[in-house]
Amino acid sequence: MFKKIVFMGTPDFSVPILKSLYQNGYPICAVYCQPPKQSNRGQKVNKSKVQKFSENIVLNIRTPENLKKNLKELDYFKNLNPDIAVVVAYGQLIPKEFLEIPKHGFINIHASLLPKWRGAAPIQRSIMNRDKLTGISVMKLEESLDTGPVLLKKEIQLDNKLNSEELANKLSRVGSEVILDCLDLIESGKAKFKDQNHNEATYAKKILKEESKIDWKKSSEDIIAKINGLYPNPSAHFYFNGERYKVIEADFSNLSGKPGLVLDNKLTIGCGSNSLRILQIQRQGKNTQKTVDFLIGSRIKKGITLS
Repeated sequence: MFKKIVFMGTPDFSVPILKSLYQNGYPICAVYCQPPKQSNRGQKVNKSKVQKFSENIVLNIRTPENLKKNLKELDYFKNLNPDIAVVVAYGQLIPKEFLEIPKHGFINIHASLLPKWRGAAPIQRSIMNRDKLTGISVMKLEESLDTGPVLLKKEIQLDNKLNSEELANKLSRVGSEVILDCLDLIESGKAKFKDQNHNEATYAKKILKEESKIDWKKSSEDIIAKINGLYPNPSAHFYFNGERYKVIEADFSNLSGKPGLVLDNKLTIGCGSNSLRILQIQRQGKNTQKTVDFLIGSRIKKGITLS
């Protein structure tokens, strides 16, 4: 077994993979994650999920603001002398001088079937694109974003009811299993990395807030894909009487009507093709509600047209 492993990851998605390494006895000499951030409310400092988990099991934690031109951190990393580094949604590019240090390099767990959906938001983009398949890719890390040769892929089926949080949990569980196989292959000298076909690459650009506004002229399939893909953050939304309403969950409906028109007293909305029924909604500044509760006293009634 490897004597020293560095783990680099930050969000919820990374935790099951780190937990799997730890529980299976892999020697983690350091955990790198993004530094704590202040929230807007009360300026509370929030640690990442990886940092909280690492503190609970007393791992060595590093939270540099940046690795680029960070000579102090580079020296520290060199002194760790790791056999390999495992990266899972760390949150920043890793400079070449770091990549050259571990004996077996860096491997990265990416939440797509590379070369499809390279980049920051592969889970959200795959749902919003209404893909039928997605999965996990384990690749060798290079300076360029998600371009390295791939060691292993694991596919899973997508359906139109999965949101990005649910899909992330599924893919993270898959990643926590395949990482063990990958490390065994690398350590035994049996790992075979295959170059990606760069001509087939697509890019999952970062989700922008302005993308989250619902266009009722789109098909119900496209709108529900957006609702699912953007949950829990930033969430798809519409405006009514100057207030923002986030749509948390929706399902398909057989009713038909003009785009944006409220078709019944169950909050069924007409779309460019077909319609959808909102199942959970969150009014600006309020908690999420089931539609049946939200409609009590709401001004959004049958016959209203939403912007």
